[in-house]
Amino acid sequence: MTDPDKKDEKKPGPLQVVGSVISAAFGVQSSRNRERDFQHGRFRNYVIAAVGFVMVFIVVVFSVVQMVLKSAG
Repeated sequence: MTDPDKKDEKKPGPLQVVGSVISAAFGVQSSRNRERDFQHGRFRNYVIAAVGFVMVFIVVVFSVVQMVLKSAG
């Protein structure tokens, strides 16, 4: 006897954590994923993924700005 609403009760995997962090950063996180994250995810995993995302985001923005400044002369 399985409840179809309880199929997502296992811990989110690494790709799901990264996907949740990216979705949340852009404000498009679904309520089902958010509930899964709060109920079954570990806070530490999301902090690590968020810090990694922020570092990559900063490097990408910095690189784009440097390329634009070089091409502008």
